[in-house]
Amino acid sequence: MDKKDKNSKLIHISDILNSALGKYRPARDTEMTRIWDIWDDAVGRPIAMNAKPDSFKDGVLIVNVSSSSWIHQLKFLEKEMILNMNKQLEHISVKQIRFKIGKILS
Repeated sequence: MDKKDKNSKLIHISDILNSALGKYRPARDTEMTRIWDIWDDAVGRPIAMNAKPDSFKDGVLIVNVSSSSWIHQLKFLEKEMILNMNKQLEHISVKQIRFKIGKILS
C-alpha cells in the first residue's frame, strides 16, 4: 500500500468526536452545546451578560436571567431572539424561550 492509499482512509477528528460523543451524550446535549456556541452573537453582548441558556427540550429554551427587570425586557425581545438563533442554528429549532431568574455562568 503506498502513501496515497493510506491518506484516502483518513477520517476528520470532528467526525470521530461526534460519533464518540453521540454514544455517551443524548442529542439534547449537543443541541445545548450548539446553542451556547451561538448565544452571544445571536442575542448581543448586553443580553448575553445578563442571560444565559440553561436547558433545551422539545423546542423550548430555558434561559437564566440576572433579574426580574431583565426578564420583563427580554419577553419583548423573545421573537427577535428566536429568529436570530434559528438563523444561526443548523438543524435545531427554538420555538419558545422561557426566562427564569438563575445563575449566570460565563
